[in-house]
Amino acid sequence: MITQRDKILSAVEKPTRYTGGELNSVIKDPSKVDVRFGFCFPDTYEIAMSHLGLKILYHVLNKREDTFCERVFAPWTDMQQQLKIHGMKLFALETGDEITHFDMLGFTLQYELSYSNIVRMLKDADIPVRAADRDETYPVICGGGPCAYNAEPVAEIFDFFQLGEGEDMMNEAVDEYVKWKKSGKKNKRDYLEAIAKYDGIYVPSFYDVTYNADGTVNEIKPNNENAKPKIIKRIMADFDSAYTPNSIVVPFGDVVHDRVMLEIMRGCMRGCRFCQAGYIYRPLRERKSETLLGLADDLLSCSGYDEISLSSLSSSDYSELAPLTGGLLDMTEKKKIGLSLPSLRIDNFSIELMNRVQAVRKSGITFAPEAGTQRLRDVINKNITEENVLKSTSMLFKGGWTNVKLYFMIGLPTETDDDIRGIAGLSQKVLDEYFKIPKEERAKNINVTVSTSSFVPKPFTAFQWEKQDSRDMIIKKQDFLKSEIKSRRIKYNWHDNRTSYLEGVFARGDRRLCEVIIKAVEKGCQFDSWADHFKFDTWLEAFSECGIDPDFYNMRVRAYDEVLPWDHIDIGVTKEFLMRENEKAKAAKTTPHCREKCSGCGVAAFKAGVCCE
Repeated sequence: MITQRDKILSAVEKPTRYTGGELNSVIKDPSKVDVRFGFCFPDTYEIAMSHLGLKILYHVLNKREDTFCERVFAPWTDMQQQLKIHGMKLFALETGDEITHFDMLGFTLQYELSYSNIVRMLKDADIPVRAADRDETYPVICGGGPCAYNAEPVAEIFDFFQLGEGEDMMNEAVDEYVKWKKSGKKNKRDYLEAIAKYDGIYVPSFYDVTYNADGTVNEIKPNNENAKPKIIKRIMADFDSAYTPNSIVVPFGDVVHDRVMLEIMRGCMRGCRFCQAGYIYRPLRERKSETLLGLADDLLSCSGYDEISLSSLSSSDYSELAPLTGGLLDMTEKKKIGLSLPSLRIDNFSIELMNRVQAVRKSGITFAPEAGTQRLRDVINKNITEENVLKSTSMLFKGGWTNVKLYFMIGLPTETDDDIRGIAGLSQKVLDEYFKIPKEERAKNINVTVSTSSFVPKPFTAFQWEKQDSRDMIIKKQDFLKSEIKSRRIKYNWHDNRTSYLEGVFARGDRRLCEVIIKAVEKGCQFDSWADHFKFDTWLEAFSECGIDPDFYNMRVRAYDEVLPWDHIDIGVTKEFLMRENEKAKAAKTTPHCREKCSGCGVAAFKAGVCCE
């Protein structure tokens, strides 16, 4: 039978974004489940289908006989137009049903600039944006992901957030929903009080926020007896036995990461002071190599993919990397399946491993020195040296690689012109390593690419109190670096200062920003991470109309005794530790990684992973 959805697919640019029906997708009879759950990703199909968390939670929920989880992605502008023309609402991929009266909708918050798409999707579904305006006839709206650790700018939109790893939390939230639904769904508050007792569940409406005369937060106080003063994140302590699907949905069209992703570990032991992921996912926990090899075989068999990638924050820190890659290569070489190793550290890089890994197909290599001088690398606790960089790139060039990318940040705390000049200097030294190889022995067509992003201070990092460089200052630094790069063989790419500015505002923002987000969407903002759709001037208009100065959130240094908008959230890493790290950064003193020496960050309380080695 031809549905209304089918009729409009010919009018959109990429119909496969909306058809569903892919290999290994799950179809159930909606009339035979208690909970219809929409996993909502606030970006396009190509971005969403590359997300590992979606792959995991989709199957976690569909394992349940009482639950049917469907996927819901942000419709592109052509589909939005068709929905409006035909009087349709946002629908789910698996059934094509409108999501307006699903039981639960779960949004993943991966990036601050996706907030406008969350509002847009709710509007496309004809669901009231604010939680206070939704009664029991509408879906319960929940959120998770890295931005949920300070989701205050969108707190008024969500009924609750899941802080930490959702494999168990999601089941608990659904269990309580089933009980509430069977009791008659008389009052949404009853359901929220039931889930608030679980660690990791944050119900924003159960907390009142007051402000000082200068605009800073005065107090974050529970207003419900079921709300905890501190919400502590949840982790999967035994990561080796944590659920992971042995089947994945294979997309019809091209997606960003179109391959099998093998999550080898969670967390990081390095302690880079700018890196939010490195702190919020602590402690480092690993899967056993034999577990991963079995999983890899299942995923390759069920998907037909010809590439597999190791997923982690720092793959070369995985303690069983040699037996894992050896086993994977035995599995993949004979089948001509590619194996990629992202997130390699410069200081434990193995050319022997890379030679074998890329025997099937040679791709470029990306290293992240992050800063151009040793002083600034010590400030950020990167714990790599110029010698590490040059030695690794020299080995690559001798091994036949000619495509090297170097990733840096500009605008880091204490940065000077010498640090920026050092980026150009280090990049030139990398290029020089290529030309040290005799002409008849080196590969042709050298390509060194330098990329800089603008530093954005994030919650739960050692730099959460620091100010962010102004847009004018970032432009000045970018121009200075351009002038310092002399060789035409070095290509320089840089990040848009406007998106970094907005990211900084929402990263450390409070609840007063929710009105700005809704206003900006009403004025046409959406897909803000897409350059051709980003409307910076419209955002500034929205701030002005709401009477909010965005500079307040990122153009000032915050005192240690200031109440931060996320102070009621506990990630396990103590605030005292982050203060110590901030002071060590000012003195350019480094901290050893977790396997070298425990730094007393606080996550040992979880009694898991590297803390128990």
